[in-house]
Amino acid sequence: MEKKVNSVIKPIQILKALLASYIVTALLLLLLTFLLYKFGLDEKKVEIGILIVYLVSAFIGGMIAGKLAGTRRFLWGTLIGILYFALLLMISIGVYRTIQGGSSMLVSFALCAAGGMLGGMLS
Repeated sequence: MEKKVNSVIKPIQILKALLASYIVTALLLLLLTFLLYKFGLDEKKVEIGILIVYLVSAFIGGMIAGKLAGTRRFLWGTLIGILYFALLLMISIGVYRTIQGGSSMLVSFALCAAGGMLGGMLS
């Protein structure tokens, strides 16, 4: 029996990958909150922790997208990373009514895109 390779991900599959990314984000942010409470982490460590959360979450979403796509997995993973960042940006704009961050926003974008791409490649 031949396995048919699907090279196009349906929108519902993209939403599944993004939902998985945000579930991972919620769980990791809860863990980071616990660590902050328990160990009194300073601001720099919390910022690094948040960047790691973004990277891991985009990686997981990219892995899921890559598995669903079958081909061009790195492209689908990258797309999930970019969409993950875009949704984070929209939430930030909705909450703060402005774009904050500057260079840290570019770092976040790069980590999300790279994490998604790496997840897609390794799926």
